[in-house]
Amino acid sequence: MLKKVPHTYVIVFAIIIIAAVMTWFIPAGKYVEVEKAVDGASKKEMVFYYQKDIPHGFQDEVQPKPQTWQVFSALFKGFVKQSDIIIFILMIGGAFWIMNESKAIDIGIMAFLRMTSRLGGNRVLKAVGVDNIIIVLVMLMFSIFGAVFGMSEETIAFAIIIVPLAISMGYDSILGVCMVYVAAHIGFAGAILNPFTIGIAQGLADIPLFSGIEYRMFCWLVLNVFGIGFVLFYARKIRRKPKLSPVYTEDEYWRKRERNKGDAIKYYTPKIAWFVYAAVLAALVIFSFLYPYTTLTIGTSSYTLFVIPIFTALFALFGFLSLRKSVHFFILLLLAYTIIFLIIGVMGYGWYVMEIATLFMAMGIASGVAINKSADSIAKLFLEGVKDILSAAIIVGLAGGIIVVLEDGGIIDSILYGLSKAMGNFGNVASVGVMYLIQTVINVVIPSGSAKAAITMPIMAPFSDLIGISRQATVVAFQFGDGFTNMITPTSGVLIAVLGVARVPYHKWVKWVWPLILSLIVLGFLLLIPTVTMDLNGF
Repeated sequence: MLKKVPHTYVIVFAIIIIAAVMTWFIPAGKYVEVEKAVDGASKKEMVFYYQKDIPHGFQDEVQPKPQTWQVFSALFKGFVKQSDIIIFILMIGGAFWIMNESKAIDIGIMAFLRMTSRLGGNRVLKAVGVDNIIIVLVMLMFSIFGAVFGMSEETIAFAIIIVPLAISMGYDSILGVCMVYVAAHIGFAGAILNPFTIGIAQGLADIPLFSGIEYRMFCWLVLNVFGIGFVLFYARKIRRKPKLSPVYTEDEYWRKRERNKGDAIKYYTPKIAWFVYAAVLAALVIFSFLYPYTTLTIGTSSYTLFVIPIFTALFALFGFLSLRKSVHFFILLLLAYTIIFLIIGVMGYGWYVMEIATLFMAMGIASGVAINKSADSIAKLFLEGVKDILSAAIIVGLAGGIIVVLEDGGIIDSILYGLSKAMGNFGNVASVGVMYLIQTVINVVIPSGSAKAAITMPIMAPFSDLIGISRQATVVAFQFGDGFTNMITPTSGVLIAVLGVARVPYHKWVKWVWPLILSLIVLGFLLLIPTVTMDLNGF
């Protein structure tokens, strides 16, 4: 008989304790940014200091701080550290609960499934499989988002939509997570124009921004072909025998929601929905005058367009037509516009979780008013949504405690320094492989791509010059190492949040995803070999 697997909260707390034990054995150290003269110019570089090596002025910077009772205060600090993600989850959960009260998403999914069933009559589509086409298109879309502007936190909101869709199609919540989160992070690893990883890494490596794009596009394509193929193979197995799903028991929550959709849905349009339409349209008109032009940035390219005025005009038309049919379709239009403006905000105005959460909150309130709910009813629905998703928010805060212990113990930089010293007199292929391995291991501890680039690239780039490897190859090693383990590391607040939203236990996710992660890591190494053995453009 198998032993009972500990609760996810217990697993996270155990990792916090392990991190605290590490602070007793790993010497404290710190990377310090100093300025030095290079060819008459001032240049900053990262210098590492162990306590025994440091000048007196740095004594306080790297004083050993073994963690003991701090494992408990780390829980509090973890919630503070991840507060933006936690609030983001709660606001989105509450907003979607209000929207779900209208049954609009249920109607949208049913309409989508009816359309796909009709497409199944086509011989070509039937041979390929309509469901397969849907899975591929959805994963490619999110992979492009990950490759172009580094979509990560946004996947939390989309998981609430895509997981029920996967269940409706006869699959499981793991497939729903794959369609959103895994797809986005395969794109993240094969980054093409991501300014938060490639942009920062190439800037710190002193090479032209987004150079070498041709080979990175090839890598993105190869990674997606493999990743999507892996997911399709799993989907086929689960479709044939649903009980083979590792989360078959947990998915009863989603299946119960699906069964409840059998209740008769009345199509109607209350008068107040027209007032909501007018209010939203008025707001869009005002924004059209305030922001007639929007500069969308994709990599080093910028496109200035009449984005908001164009979508305002389209909203005026489609909002009117949707309300003529039913308020449900109007609410689906609000959801579509929320997603559209999320993309516009991220690419045009640098939005992050605060702005995105605000956008979804406005959508939730507008949906509640449109279906003629009172203010008290909307507030109660919001609280029910918060309660439903609270466990996901809590686990994000707990996971944040892992990073807190490592940072407060002063050993994150020491771990990095020790790993970087592992590179000795290897050949070029072995050296770039070690760089890749180091970046992969570090990503388990520091899931932030921007932070890791800032710490590692000032060290790796000069080192690559010494051993005769192009800095571009070093950047590729960084981007692969930064992407794959995001799909498994417990220190990633976004992963923990998505799994919480999808109700997939972390231990079951790890058991399912590790073959995919290992395969992608090996594939990443194979894609690194040409960067040091072939004459590639930009390398």
